Amino acid sequence: MPLPSPILDDRSYAQLAAELKARIPVYNPAWTDHNESDPGITLLELFAFQSENLLFRFNQIPEASYLEYLKLLQIPLLPAQPGRALLSFTADKAAGVSIPRKTITRAGKVEFQTLTETHAWPLSCIAVSRARTDAPTADDESEVHAFVLRTIDALPDELAEQPRVYYSPLLLDPAKLAEPVDFSSAVDGMIWIALLAEDGFDLTAWQKADAQPLLNLGFEPSLPVGGIQTIDPCLGITGLPSPPQLSWQISTAKPLKNSQPQYVNLKVEGDSTRGLTQGGTVRLALPTDKDAIGLPIVDLDLAGAGDFPPLLDDEQQAKVIAWVRVFRRDGSRFGRYRLITVNASEAEQARVADAQYLGDGNGQPGQQYPLSHRPVLPDDAYDQLVVEVEEGGRVGGQWIRYSRVDDFFGSYRESRHVMLDPEAGLLRFGDGLRGRIPQWGERIRVRGYRYGGGVQGNVAAGAISKVDLPGVKVGNLLPAAGGADAEGVEAALARIPGELRRRDRAVTADDFKELARQTPGAQLGRAECLPRFHPQAPEAEAAGVVSVVVWPQHDPDHPNAPMPDAALLRAVCQWLDQRRLVTTELYVLPPTYRKVAVSVAVKVKAGYGIEAVRKWVELVLRQYLAPLPPYGPTGEGWPLGRRVYGPELEAAALQVEGVEFLEGLSVAGWDGSGWINGTVTLTKWEVPELAAITVVDGLPLPAPGEGINPVPPAGVVLPIPVLREEC
Repeated sequence: MPLPSPILDDRSYAQLAAELKARIPVYNPAWTDHNESDPGITLLELFAFQSENLLFRFNQIPEASYLEYLKLLQIPLLPAQPGRALLSFTADKAAGVSIPRKTITRAGKVEFQTLTETHAWPLSCIAVSRARTDAPTADDESEVHAFVLRTIDALPDELAEQPRVYYSPLLLDPAKLAEPVDFSSAVDGMIWIALLAEDGFDLTAWQKADAQPLLNLGFEPSLPVGGIQTIDPCLGITGLPSPPQLSWQISTAKPLKNSQPQYVNLKVEGDSTRGLTQGGTVRLALPTDKDAIGLPIVDLDLAGAGDFPPLLDDEQQAKVIAWVRVFRRDGSRFGRYRLITVNASEAEQARVADAQYLGDGNGQPGQQYPLSHRPVLPDDAYDQLVVEVEEGGRVGGQWIRYSRVDDFFGSYRESRHVMLDPEAGLLRFGDGLRGRIPQWGERIRVRGYRYGGGVQGNVAAGAISKVDLPGVKVGNLLPAAGGADAEGVEAALARIPGELRRRDRAVTADDFKELARQTPGAQLGRAECLPRFHPQAPEAEAAGVVSVVVWPQHDPDHPNAPMPDAALLRAVCQWLDQRRLVTTELYVLPPTYRKVAVSVAVKVKAGYGIEAVRKWVELVLRQYLAPLPPYGPTGEGWPLGRRVYGPELEAAALQVEGVEFLEGLSVAGWDGSGWINGTVTLTKWEVPELAAITVVDGLPLPAPGEGINPVPPAGVVLPIPVLREEC
């Protein structure tokens, strides 16, 4: 594939001559004769002619010169990014198996390394939300109503007079992942997690453990309900607010106190979720008292009432050994979660390199030393690139650590700084004026860095299934994400003009759009910038507010309306937040779709099959209305806010070979309650989602969306049925 040839300067002879003449009043106001007969004008036109020829040759720079420009501008190729996954382990030993950090797991030949230590117990879990619902009535739900009356009658006197709310349990079972569960509607504001015993489990093993037993819970949030109005602004790494304070408790087998079960507080040993606001793991220290863990003894009629844990079905309830519950101390609610699992650990497609001796210094400026492995990945909290130089020589010398910098512009003569090209795996020292030079014979070593990455790390759910530990099984219940290959030379060359213009800062709308696409590991299909757009007040002009709408490259669950997940929004948010102006309030939003339906009646040319023509017309219209490149009217996806106009779609359908003419085309948009025929007008933050398309041969033309009843938009509260007993 040939390299692109960007035009560095596209000014023509006429533009150059006009620019020179426009400068005459600035530098020589007395020169007033600008006609072609003036000798000075003749000289300027000659210079413009020669400049045009020079620019033509300048734009023919060969590939080697472009590569030298990359080095001169110190613009390294972007390195590969590792795929990350949330793993869940299981063990068949009663005492469990310790899973140390940096344990290698595999998906085929692709290796993943755990980022946190965990302990695999013979346990599984089910998360439950006690979601608010209406009280059952005696007429419609007689059996359920009778059960509720028995529960009320069984309440102790001190609880019977308290106000009551009714709930229906919503289950998030890792073994049956379906739709995310919204915990914001919980009547008590809690997440209840049932710990289920699996083969080999023995509760007494916790009491016999030499050290305090630990439990790792994994969480993966989902997008909040309610559309863009529920998205919080990006606050950056340094501006992140304090995470909400959580209280973790576990059920006990102790006698009831004030007619309610007793719970024991759990100590949090580690939390990468920032108070369950992002994906990660929570590490809890379990009690060792024999009475400090278990299930309260309760009358069956009181099961699930008050502080008693929710009631599961008979098969699941028989395996429950304890309930863990968590709530926010400030009374705020949790959001939606795709996954809550036990024995969890985060892992990424990366390895930690052993210590490496790079060589001896030679006293020359700009010394470079290659690392054994590449590409080098960004530092994490545990493994950082550590470069040391034995200053003073091998006899009586001292190993001094050098700090990693992005460039030497802020370095002084004796600054112990080093630069890293992560994609090439190359270390470079200063020139003596900016950055200290390793002197002759000074040894240089490196340790602690990570390497790996690539799109092969984005494995499917369940692909990670191998671990080199006896009696331990592993799996990833959700697909791994975030892996990306290293940047190619073509992409780097195309990035030069933008890098020179924005200097890694997001100021203009194009800056936000281009930088969003460069988010490491985020596989974006499209990004758009909406200046002065506040999602809580979309109709008003909000000064100082910038919103960036992003689409994923792929969404197999919603191919017509791809939606990013919470992790993708968070990655883009953190990437842009480091590059925005301090005065800019930044939002990273998912797209907002308006459902549209299209009906087309075509007249097929003689000799063409109707079925083939119908499929081609449907495909062309789907691609024309698609939100992702390379489709849409201009190949960049359907523009934000552009209306869906019938005659425009007619022009697209007429391009299909085999269509003689259109006998009719109708468009309709969904307004939340029904289809409205006619041009679909979109707001400036909306794009269409083709919910239905019908292509027929000849009249009559069916109504758009006929027989289609779209799901109401997110945010509409639906009635939740009360749990019924089954015989």
